Amino acid sequence: MVKEKMMNINWYPGHMKKTRELIQENLKMVDIVVEVLDARIPVSSKNPSIDDLLENKPKIVALNKFDLANEKTLEEWIRYYKNLGISAIPINSLTGVGINRLVHEIRFVMREKIEKFEKQGRKARAVRAMIIGIPNVGKSSLINKLVGKKSAKTGNRPGVTRGKQWIRIRKDLELFDTPGILWPKIENKKVGLNLAYTGAIKDEILPLEEVGMYLIEKIITINPEIITSRYNIEIDDKDRLEVMEAIGRRRGCLMSKNQIDYTKVAKIVLDEFRKGVLGKLSLETPDDIKKDD
Repeated sequence: MVKEKMMNINWYPGHMKKTRELIQENLKMVDIVVEVLDARIPVSSKNPSIDDLLENKPKIVALNKFDLANEKTLEEWIRYYKNLGISAIPINSLTGVGINRLVHEIRFVMREKIEKFEKQGRKARAVRAMIIGIPNVGKSSLINKLVGKKSAKTGNRPGVTRGKQWIRIRKDLELFDTPGILWPKIENKKVGLNLAYTGAIKDEILPLEEVGMYLIEKIITINPEIITSRYNIEIDDKDRLEVMEAIGRRRGCLMSKNQIDYTKVAKIVLDEFRKGVLGKLSLETPDDIKKDD
């Protein structure tokens, strides 16, 4: 039986505190900031303290893993940011799709500064951009694609990237990379769950059975057909635990005495969601912001 409990995540290693200080110390040398968000959860994958750190620096949002997000919802997010005066560029940091457009947008946003240098007869220096984002959102993979080689250490587990790096992308663009940074305490259960679903928080510190059960429930509220067709089960009036158990029986996630292996079920559903096997799924829409206001 899955034991439900309030998930209150405290995860603020020392290197994340240093990252915050790193951003503050080097921001004065930066012209523009690229904030990398997960296109499926733009609200939950945003560090709420970032905007306070950035003050009035120009910013572009890179909506990473857009190919895993619902296309209609993705367009709604792009319009939402446009209404805020922010360009939002869908990208896939692994394949490189959208990255050329991102570079073009950086130059477009900085065009006035570049033109000012040219009018003064001065040679414009390279635009300096800072890449920021929470762990495992795809920052290092983005930088690798921009550079064309593995200059930034990457991994599929949160918190792999360390230290600070200035990286010359081309003669007119330099990137300042920072490690992923979370905030001291994730008190909003919905945010914590969304980060858990997408792998932004290490599975090792999570109650996986609970996370898997809530993801099943979330997907059912979005589109129950995803669950019924993928796992070949009937939902009817089943609650989230009963649906989880049905998936477990269908997939053979059984222990002794025919007991359900809830952890195994959770790992299957989470893995298939993260890989896009369950289809293009957005877990947040701009309307969610209005509901929370």
